Amino acid sequence: MRIPKGLGSWLVIILLLLLLTAAGFFANEGSRLGDAEVPASGYIAMALGVTFSLILGFGLMALLFYSSRKGYDEPAVLIKDPKPGVDPASPASDRE
Repeated sequence: MRIPKGLGSWLVIILLLLLLTAAGFFANEGSRLGDAEVPASGYIAMALGVTFSLILGFGLMALLFYSSRKGYDEPAVLIKDPKPGVDPASPASDRE
């Protein structure tokens, strides 16, 4: 494991640890609320949100897999403009 050396790296680590601490604090506070009743519409909204997130994730992963298999992720290749008066189909034009 490489130890971060720059000030920016340490600031990012500190910020992430602060966010983790805040998330833990709010999770603890939320769990101590006790008798919080969730209506049926809350469960329906949560189920729809989870379903939509899964569909979106599966769709994006399928597109990523498809584009990788079809070669759309290959680096760009420069196509030179043909010189005037030269037949681009002839093999001699490739040697220039």
